[in-house]
Amino acid sequence: MIELRTPLLSAVCLLLGSPFVLAADPEIHWPSGWQIEEVVPDGDAPGKPQPVSRQRAIKNDENGATLMVMELTGTPIEAGHKVNLQGVLLEMRKSIQKDFAQGGYQSVCSKMRPTTLSRLDALETTCVITENGRHVLSQTLVGAVDAHKAYVFSYAGQADAYEASKGEVSSVRDSLKL
Repeated sequence: MIELRTPLLSAVCLLLGSPFVLAADPEIHWPSGWQIEEVVPDGDAPGKPQPVSRQRAIKNDENGATLMVMELTGTPIEAGHKVNLQGVLLEMRKSIQKDFAQGGYQSVCSKMRPTTLSRLDALETTCVITENGRHVLSQTLVGAVDAHKAYVFSYAGQADAYEASKGEVSSVRDSLKL
């Protein structure tokens, strides 16, 4: 099995560190058995208040290899700023494809489709990443915006783990309070 922790975490971190992604203190219930992390943005001093909120849960196999990563990112929107959610998700999707291509992977992403995230209307896209024609990873991005915040919920994992974790992902999405 390919060790995919670095590409998974790199893609999620790079994409969700975008200044367009927004939140205050969302309520999220991660599945039991997942490793929960509070993510501090790079270059920020500990002890300083963080305008960007990032929470991550990682599902590892018995050997410690990463199978799945879920992350919720949020940042306050400046007063009067209108977020082009579709544009932001398209840029994030392009970054996923570019990053994986540099690692020798191919990717195909779905068109944006309407969905919900907590109480908000949202857009969603899923990318399937392959290597030499073999499906190795899937990643889904879900973005939503309200009057004061924008959010991105991302989940990615090895092909089999992604399928097997759909119930856990649904449970997290259903319990999310933004």
